[in-house]
Amino acid sequence: EDIKLSSVSTQEIKKEFLKSKLGLTGVFILSGLILVSIITISVIPASTFQEWNNPEKWISYPKTSVPSWVNFLSSDKIPEHKIINAEVFQSQENGIFLTSQQFGVYFDYDDFPSDFIFEMKTKYADSHIVQIKVIRPDGITLELLSTSLPHSDNETIHNQRYFSTDSMIKKNLNTYKDDFDFDFKIGATEIIFSELYQNQIQKGNYIFIVDIFGIEKHVEVLESKMILGGKAYGLMGTDELRRDLAIGLLWGTPLALFIGISVSIGSVVVGLIYGVYSGYKGKKTDEVMMRFNDVIYALPALPFLIILAVTISNSIFLMIGFLMIFSWVGIAKVSRSMSLQIKTRQYIEAAKIMGQKDSKIIFRHILPQLLPYAFASIAISVPAAITTEAGLSFLGLGDPSFPTWGQILHDANTYGAAAQGFWWWIVPPGILIAITGLAFVFIGNALDAIVNPKLKR
Repeated sequence: EDIKLSSVSTQEIKKEFLKSKLGLTGVFILSGLILVSIITISVIPASTFQEWNNPEKWISYPKTSVPSWVNFLSSDKIPEHKIINAEVFQSQENGIFLTSQQFGVYFDYDDFPSDFIFEMKTKYADSHIVQIKVIRPDGITLELLSTSLPHSDNETIHNQRYFSTDSMIKKNLNTYKDDFDFDFKIGATEIIFSELYQNQIQKGNYIFIVDIFGIEKHVEVLESKMILGGKAYGLMGTDELRRDLAIGLLWGTPLALFIGISVSIGSVVVGLIYGVYSGYKGKKTDEVMMRFNDVIYALPALPFLIILAVTISNSIFLMIGFLMIFSWVGIAKVSRSMSLQIKTRQYIEAAKIMGQKDSKIIFRHILPQLLPYAFASIAISVPAAITTEAGLSFLGLGDPSFPTWGQILHDANTYGAAAQGFWWWIVPPGILIAITGLAFVFIGNALDAIVNPKLKR
């Protein structure tokens, strides 16, 4: 009979919930967040967020660049930061071994790129000559660089970067300087990307060619890319440390859900069992347990969390445990009052007369009656856990090895993002925290209105 009543109650809750527009809105938002989390975990390697604070990981990215989509909102197109890869072609003629790459880019912006960099990781022996040139949209070829790789008698692996600020590139481009009409000091990018005899940008297809010549054999290109510096990059831009904020925001989604749901489920389970046991046992047991509950309830949570994070550890898993410690007391008080009512019912008295153990009565007859309240409490508790973690991370007490939304806001505050107008570093994590909190608030309020008779009326 108890199982039948519980099943009917569950069906009624489901039926009423489906009528709630607020609850369905919350479920829709939460489904989107879960989908983003699944895609993030599946597509983006875990090593990416594990290297969130590794500068070498982000060296190829621009510093504090705006999101690329701002070009759709502005009349002047901001140059986008591009990381270009190219295939390797090898040939041999008259005893000369040629290894060549062509990096093509279509440039259609209203400002010059900030710089360009060629990165190569090669495996070779003996001596090799490197030549870099660019073919402009007007068909003119500019010789940028002619240099050699360090001589090596034995086979070696060599990493090399060629910058647009290299003195040799500047010297070679100075020979073309008279063909350009600029009233200010110009650099390599201005000469390469400008019209002849005109103070304006030349738009179109540019082909950067990197040739490596050898006598004994070909050079083996292990890694290579061309970086064309710009002021816009990616879906969410970059920060002061060149990190792609889109990756941080995406990884922040499963982390926020993990923190919020773990803390809420843990605190609700502990609070329910504690409160039900206290109310069921009554007398001195109830008195002692509730006084302990009052002591925990009276402790100021945030200062204690700060002290614990500073003195013990700021690990994200310990933080989840600390949040659970201060989150179960309110649930325990409410579940105790419910337990006091339920234990007076006839089927509870019958179970006692039949000699059933207290644990069996609590877990089989009392706790199932509180499941609707438990689900509502879990949903309502999630936003508090997420915002508390974000607050601690913003204060610099979070786990820096995880790119949570609070940690991103902390870094933005550290580097003065607000003062410098880097809105893309501040607004998105704040909006995501608010949206995630609203999803659970909508679901929790809808469930609370169903299971709470006063709210339902």
